[in-house]
Amino acid sequence: MPKVRADKKSRVHTDVAKQGIVFNKDFGQHILKNPLIVTSMLDKAGLRPTDVVLEIGPGTGNMTVKLLEKVKKVVACEIDPRLVAELQKRVQGTPMQSKLQILIGDVLKADLPFFDCCVANMPYQISSPFVFKLLLHRPFFRCAVLMFQLEFAQRLVAKPGDKLYCRLSVNTQLLARVDMLMKVGKNNFRPPPKVESSVVRIEPRNPPPPINYTEWDGLTRIAFLRKNKTLAAAFKQTSVMTALEQNFKMQCSLKNQDLPEGFSIKEKVEGILAKIDAGAKRARTMDIDDFMAVLHAFNSEGIHFS
Repeated sequence: MPKVRADKKSRVHTDVAKQGIVFNKDFGQHILKNPLIVTSMLDKAGLRPTDVVLEIGPGTGNMTVKLLEKVKKVVACEIDPRLVAELQKRVQGTPMQSKLQILIGDVLKADLPFFDCCVANMPYQISSPFVFKLLLHRPFFRCAVLMFQLEFAQRLVAKPGDKLYCRLSVNTQLLARVDMLMKVGKNNFRPPPKVESSVVRIEPRNPPPPINYTEWDGLTRIAFLRKNKTLAAAFKQTSVMTALEQNFKMQCSLKNQDLPEGFSIKEKVEGILAKIDAGAKRARTMDIDDFMAVLHAFNSEGIHFS
């Protein structure tokens, strides 16, 4: 007799499977099933009974229900109407129903409401844009405890000289203190993702550093385009020189100043880098103070990055 293959057990959450809901990988739907990790994330957030909490991608509500037990209000952002219905059904007729507000749609396109803390098992494909949306949000929130793909979390906390140190690292650490809390294995999710995960705590710097973030972002974008190259080499690129020259001419125009006779953007950039002895520096080893010094030197000479 030939062997009969046993049917593979579904990895889909049992309660949702009964309703015919299959998780959508395009939305990064991996439901955190381990209650101990959920509890630990909530503890690390230091939640208070008076808090308003923002949750991104609540899924079937495993974390949402725990949050509702601890805080004044939960604002849950969910893009999948099927899971919105599941979440509403889960709290319907309970004291938690009045404490839950659901925002349906893409959180990156929505205006974030006021909140004290953000706790979420993030859809990994929106990690980077959401972190900066969060850090530029006003008024300030107290902290965020977020689940990310392990490598992304490692980039957030990387220091100058580390292999994973990048523009994400320095831009995030400019605006916030970031700490790695714990690693989370694939089997803690349904369906299991293809990568390991990690929980990170983010605390915004309040007050924020007194710099123009758009300018800062423009500088780090140039520096990290080839992070192993020197700054002198990074600034020599034709596209960079062209953009800086256009910005300089615009600044002159706004201030009703004539362009200096025989002006050369190349010579001006090289002169600034030489003046602060930064031409030989490489982005991968530069810290926040190094980038601030470079930004100040360029801005002082009328050269801007935005």
